[in-house]
Amino acid sequence: MANKEHALLSASGAEKWFNCTPSARLEENFPETTSEYAEEGRLAHAVVELVNKKYFTKMKKSEYEKQLKPLQEHGLYHADMLNYAEGFRDFIKEEANSVKNPTLLFEQRLDCSTYIPESFGTGDVIIIGDDTIKIIDYKYGKGVLVEATDNLQLLIYALGAYDTFNLIYDFKAITATIYQPRLDNIASTESDVNTLLDWADTVLTPRAKLAFDGAGEYKPGDHCRFCRARASCRARAEENLKLQEYDYSFPDLLSLDEIADILKISDRLKNWVTDIEAYALEEALRGNKITGFKVVEGRSNRQYVDREAIEKILLEKGYQDHEIWSKKLHGIGEMENLLTRQIFDELLGPYISKPPGAPTLVLETDKRPEYSNAVEDFKNVDT
Repeated sequence: MANKEHALLSASGAEKWFNCTPSARLEENFPETTSEYAEEGRLAHAVVELVNKKYFTKMKKSEYEKQLKPLQEHGLYHADMLNYAEGFRDFIKEEANSVKNPTLLFEQRLDCSTYIPESFGTGDVIIIGDDTIKIIDYKYGKGVLVEATDNLQLLIYALGAYDTFNLIYDFKAITATIYQPRLDNIASTESDVNTLLDWADTVLTPRAKLAFDGAGEYKPGDHCRFCRARASCRARAEENLKLQEYDYSFPDLLSLDEIADILKISDRLKNWVTDIEAYALEEALRGNKITGFKVVEGRSNRQYVDREAIEKILLEKGYQDHEIWSKKLHGIGEMENLLTRQIFDELLGPYISKPPGAPTLVLETDKRPEYSNAVEDFKNVDT
């Protein structure tokens, strides 16, 4: 599970450098960081890789269990990782069976340097059969639904796979799929090879050259959340500070169109402030003075040091178990992880309800159906 080397213009980071071409070189000034979510994703991919090896390479059960054990002992492991991996394995089997004489490749290194300077990536699963390449990417995260259509990472992987194997196969079409089990998201898109190659020549390669040279214009956007320079980037700051043009007036002094403009950037603004706060704290802890601020010890809560010793003392003093212990059912998420999702659904599904969520204002591009307000729907109906 060691971190793999990364290209400056990696496929996984394409949303950043394609949309904001100078960002790739700017990021070189900042150290690479990780997070618990990233480590969890790496662990989930390691489980997937092992499950696929067991089935598709006929790995011995003893060897499989030997390699699985340290993964299961990892602090971020939970049972659903294995369930999701096995579901992904079954999906791969179905996809492979959909073409004649399939060739399956796992964790395949893809050279993308024909289109992007010094670029390479690793495809989770590649299936070659008939005149088609199938690119399948496993996404374990559940914070953001990942789309397949116009997905730059998948398009670049498709180009890398085509470049690697086109001398052997006569490809006509490329299918790219996102498999995101924790959001029940399986999304695919298909392109003919000529269309993909034309896009690479006319759009991707010129953008990649700008990015490799550190040229072009900074363009703040949702992709900033993945950038290592996000906290101190001046272009992002200037974009977010445009909110000042409203002079932070009360909503009832603004038109609905003005409110809509503010709402469109509000999430981006919140994320920017959070990034700034984290960056400032990090710098202050390094000894760099942030004018007007200081680092203090935050609030904390008392905690037991030795629960067994506390229990023994209280029982010796005559307190009863029910007086010193509380008993309650695990939460739904914790229970689902304990039982595994399939068993949870089989045993407890009839006893679980999910009430309607509270109305939430989102962009029109959100795929959820529009909220129906019964009061508004019927207020003009004659009775």
